Amino acid sequence: MKSVSHLFTGLALLLLGPSLFAQATKNNVTMESTHQMTNQEKAIAVLHSLNTGDPGPVAYINPQKYIQHNLAVGDGLAGFGEVMKATPPQGFKAKVVRAFTDGDFVVTHTEYDFFGPKVGFDVFRFERGLIVEHWDNLAPITPPNPSGRTQLDGATEVGDTDRTAANKEVVKGFVNDVLLGGQGDKMTTYVNPKQYLQHNSAVADGLDGLGAALQYFAENGMVMKYDKIHRVLGEGNFVLTISEGHFGAGAGEHVAFYDLFRLDGGKIVEHWDVIETIPPRSEWKNDNGKF
Repeated sequence: MKSVSHLFTGLALLLLGPSLFAQATKNNVTMESTHQMTNQEKAIAVLHSLNTGDPGPVAYINPQKYIQHNLAVGDGLAGFGEVMKATPPQGFKAKVVRAFTDGDFVVTHTEYDFFGPKVGFDVFRFERGLIVEHWDNLAPITPPNPSGRTQLDGATEVGDTDRTAANKEVVKGFVNDVLLGGQGDKMTTYVNPKQYLQHNSAVADGLDGLGAALQYFAENGMVMKYDKIHRVLGEGNFVLTISEGHFGAGAGEHVAFYDLFRLDGGKIVEHWDVIETIPPRSEWKNDNGKF
């Protein structure tokens, strides 16, 4: 497919040397001379290049330092290039639905056609305006949940930026006390029971929906166990937590939990998530770990 070959050409130029790389990114330099792009704009441009085949956004990735935490992809730009070689005839697609920035980190919530329809969270870390590290969690697209909500619909606008720190503390408390600590009696300390909208494909809105899901798990010998919270990122009313634990039948599989929360008035009112199984160490294509 022409657009994919253009993108891979951009990666190849970047890997081959500075003179070719500079030539390939000339348009980006011109664009930034009239508009200083934010890190968030750069991250979205990199994802959008999967649609257009534009090699220019590759310039936003540091060619000497690109640490990859997707365990199915090799480290550095060479690893990304190997993925692009396997592009199917119809190509890849990416539609960023929501995004926010926390310091040097940019978080995106994206609908993909990437070896099949998927939903994903991506986290990019920047240094001096270039992407130097990447984490993600991906899962197949599923039908709407019992309340008719999908994995991606719902509010998208970042607001209440003056409450970022406070909202991060609320979410951190919820994960530590309720999800890790099992203190269900503290649920309403953190969650607004009258406004709680749920986007998990198996869970209905409200605390009743969450309770029914937990009861189903218990009755069918399944677990959803959070063992450790690795990162809390947020801007305004949106907060993402990245956690490690176990999910599924029996003792459950070793998984990464990416949970996105929207808050209003200091309480959680909306939730999206992606749960991805962590493969055994023997299958990793890089040594950086999932987290």
